[in-house]
Amino acid sequence: MLNTINKQTRICITLLFALLLPSGVAALNFDFGKIKETATKIKRATGKISVKEEVEIGGLITSNLLGAAPLVDDPELQRYVNRVGMWVAQQSERPDLPWRFGVIKSDNVNAFAAPGGYIILTHGLFATLNSEAELAGVLGHEIAHVNEKHHLNALKKSARMDLLGDALQASAKDKSRSDRKKLGKLINAGTQLYARGLDRKYEYDADRIGVVYAARAGYDPYALFDVLTTLDSIKADSPTMALLLSTHPPFSERLEKLDSATEGHLDAYATQPVLQDRLLALQLKLLANQNKTKSK
Repeated sequence: MLNTINKQTRICITLLFALLLPSGVAALNFDFGKIKETATKIKRATGKISVKEEVEIGGLITSNLLGAAPLVDDPELQRYVNRVGMWVAQQSERPDLPWRFGVIKSDNVNAFAAPGGYIILTHGLFATLNSEAELAGVLGHEIAHVNEKHHLNALKKSARMDLLGDALQASAKDKSRSDRKKLGKLINAGTQLYARGLDRKYEYDADRIGVVYAARAGYDPYALFDVLTTLDSIKADSPTMALLLSTHPPFSERLEKLDSATEGHLDAYATQPVLQDRLLALQLKLLANQNKTKSK
């Protein structure tokens, strides 16, 4: 079982990040034989982990999430999203994380962030966006989750940090059934966060911080308001919205909280560009490819 997990991890990470990152961004190579060394540094009592450990945890969780849906087979799209994401991430407090971004084949409208700088958007969400500024706002929201360590905090809150240490050690041992079981439990515990959702406070914080990152990156920060308004207009009974609605606060509440938190401070940046053409060109290309596939 562990060999299968390792193989899946290597394949998923390689496909998502090694070939599709912008020029000059190195892909992270996972060597589970070295995880034992970092696992021993985990302070279970306080839940403190190093950046390297955080990246390793995020890679394990991301590989499991990728098992549910493949990447959109469009290198141009993946490079574009990586470039926008990398630029927004450089405006954050943790620009040196090995950030990775990808778009997966899923009609569901959603986005995910994993510890260490892993960000995934669904094709369904990408298709709803109207500009690059909106993409920047969405990515800023997810980047904020990573920077604020919201998922790590949620794992700590659910008393899974003890499991975390055991599982990282297990991944290095590659021996007993109990070791492999510990690794599987870690991956499942992290993945369950995406089905259960984070605390509402974390989502409100990510909205507030995300618009700041977008503004720093030179985009109209109000574009995230536009995204939330668009999503709020989609019928609540749409199957593509089910997971997003079950794991996030109502869009109307998020808009109200975000407006209250910014209190007009974003007005000075409202004239910054939204850049529609680049994003819309990729959306049209994806739609054309979908139509070709359906006609075959």
